[in-house]
Amino acid sequence: MSDISTTKNGGKVTALINKVPEATVYFWIIKILCTTVGETAADFLNTNLHLGLTGTTLVMSVLLGAALVAQFISPNYKPLRYWLVVVLVSIVGTLITDNLTDNFGVSLVTTTVIFSVCLAALFAIWYMVERTLSIHAIDSVRREFFYWSTILLTFALGTAAGDLIAERLNTGYWKAGLMFAAAIALITVAHKILNLGAVLAFWAAYIITRPLGASVGDYLSQPKDVGGLGLGTVATSALFLGAILCAVTYISRSEKKALS
Repeated sequence: MSDISTTKNGGKVTALINKVPEATVYFWIIKILCTTVGETAADFLNTNLHLGLTGTTLVMSVLLGAALVAQFISPNYKPLRYWLVVVLVSIVGTLITDNLTDNFGVSLVTTTVIFSVCLAALFAIWYMVERTLSIHAIDSVRREFFYWSTILLTFALGTAAGDLIAERLNTGYWKAGLMFAAAIALITVAHKILNLGAVLAFWAAYIITRPLGASVGDYLSQPKDVGGLGLGTVATSALFLGAILCAVTYISRSEKKALS
């Protein structure tokens, strides 16, 4: 459920509704599911539907733009709308990296470095302008712009870093997945026990969940001769989209009951 904060304006109290969800267990589960769909759906649209990288990127970018418009003009947080945007951002973020590597020949090392620098710069600008990077205060158009721009970059970076470790460094999909899961566990321990700041811990985990989900998606969908289970992009995408829909529907109903 989104937070509600208040500010004083001429003696009156104005409610500011946070337009993004709290980072609960359900949030992280759905986030990982979305990252997996982003990887497999991009491959499905590109290969199975023969749209090609350019065609797939154009179609999904238009859909993402429409979903973002709906998200921005809405006065409050709605789970279905929010997670639809995340799924589409996941797909477009994957396609950005794929376009750079496949169409323009940019190495995964270079894209990983470029996106890391861009993300760090965006965080710096966001903090200089708003004096906070907290997800508990996404209550203005400007902050929401920073929020979604950051998320898009995390997906592009996660795709590049995940492919670099799993494929180019020959780590393998399931081993890479375990590495990323271990990194998230270390961040959790650092936050709970070593007093790592909540904002830093959140964004560090958010970035790493992208390559974790991508590794899971690739492991399930890729052929057995390249280290996958061979389920294919259609079955894997359908499986995870169904899981996302069930989880988001459950959250929506739970929040309606809590407000009733």
